[in-house]
Amino acid sequence: MLKRMRICGSKVVEATERACQISIYVNPDDSEKQHLTEQLRIDEHTLNSALDPNELARMEFERNHIAIITKRPKRYSSADNFLFQISSIGMFLFQNHLIIMLTEEIPLFEGKLFTRIGSIQELALKIIYRSIFHFEEHLKVINMCSEDLEKEINKAMENRTLLNLFTLEKSLVYYLNAIGSNGRVIERIRVNSGRLGLTTENMGLLDDIAIENSQCLEQAQIYSAVLSGLMDARVSVVSNNLNVLMKSLNFIMISLMVPTLWVSIFSMNLIIPFSQNPKMFWFVVSTAATLPLAVLLIRRIKKL
Repeated sequence: MLKRMRICGSKVVEATERACQISIYVNPDDSEKQHLTEQLRIDEHTLNSALDPNELARMEFERNHIAIITKRPKRYSSADNFLFQISSIGMFLFQNHLIIMLTEEIPLFEGKLFTRIGSIQELALKIIYRSIFHFEEHLKVINMCSEDLEKEINKAMENRTLLNLFTLEKSLVYYLNAIGSNGRVIERIRVNSGRLGLTTENMGLLDDIAIENSQCLEQAQIYSAVLSGLMDARVSVVSNNLNVLMKSLNFIMISLMVPTLWVSIFSMNLIIPFSQNPKMFWFVVSTAATLPLAVLLIRRIKKL
């Protein structure tokens, strides 16, 4: 799917093919890929890398354009089961034209950040900036999910909760890799600012992006370290809860076995003292009823 946009009045608006400055491709089909590779001379491998979530972020200089591949969080859904995934954004910067490559349709130019756009170079930088904000928002959600799962672990002993925590930890590893990869691209943009045609204002924005990405990386590292460091403790909590439950079940079994043994002794086909006494039945029943209470009393006194 292709969308054509242009910068008008410092804002990004829809445009015709002739006035188009920005082309946005969402999952381009074969004919669109052929147009990009043959007519615009975009390298086929770089084009496919822009649609591959497993590719690292990078920047490459071609003869007539600059290719920038950055990472962003993929839109999360309940079907992902606590797995936060990564997607790529490909930007191909020509002299007067910006091509954006996406794997899913997203609101790309929403928010206060895009209320004032001066050039396609500034737009490319703000798209990277917006990706960093998405990472920060997802990190907060991951932290909230981790806290909720931790509360469930304290009450339940299901493997599902632990597996969800492992999935969150796996997601943070992906996020750390993606954010660090974006940081290397930001640094390379800074080094090659002249070739990209960045203005002084753009360089100030780039400094803000670098700081924000560094803070986002530190936040992801903290969350990952905390989650990883406490996983063993949480597994121990589950194991301890299981031991407490087994202990309680053992005392329940003992409480039931003692009166059963007591009644069985007096049920044998043998001559037992006082067996002819008519009150013997009630004596056996009453003592059998009190024996479980005695076991529970011993447990409380011994604090077992």
